[in-house]
Amino acid sequence: MKNLKSLALTAFAFAMISCGGDKKTDTVPTADATNTAAPAPEAAPAGGDTNAYDPKRGLGKWDASNVDVTKFDAAMAEKGKAVAEVKCFSCHKLTDEKLVGPGWKGITSKHQPFWIMNFITNPDPMINVDPELQKQLEICLVRMPNQGLNDTEAREILEFMRQNDGAK
Repeated sequence: MKNLKSLALTAFAFAMISCGGDKKTDTVPTADATNTAAPAPEAAPAGGDTNAYDPKRGLGKWDASNVDVTKFDAAMAEKGKAVAEVKCFSCHKLTDEKLVGPGWKGITSKHQPFWIMNFITNPDPMINVDPELQKQLEICLVRMPNQGLNDTEAREILEFMRQNDGAK
């Protein structure tokens, strides 16, 4: 019985560690290769004040000025698929079917590109204040873990999500 508890605890610890990643940051490629330095990430509003929260933008450094999706980049989408296979597909499907988290089909028509990037790079502050994410949490019962995506990986995943939704 003692060995079984130790084994279960070890497996749980391994699972928790494997859901993370290192926190690398680098520049974000865009389809036209013009990128300016992004402002520092924003913190969640103090005291959970949702009045300051913009549900179309989310919380973070990404906005319309630093996420350019005017052109589809197939190479970037292919890299995003590779990242998603490692960090996302254990919880998400490409269809609208829920696995652990919601399916990805239609996500790029439901949310702004910068909202998606803010959420996937730092989900906790947004889950804490976004009413739609809180409703999703009630359905999924599991908070999306921070996968430690660097800026490039986040942009590549966004491009893969766009491809999944029909961008060409």
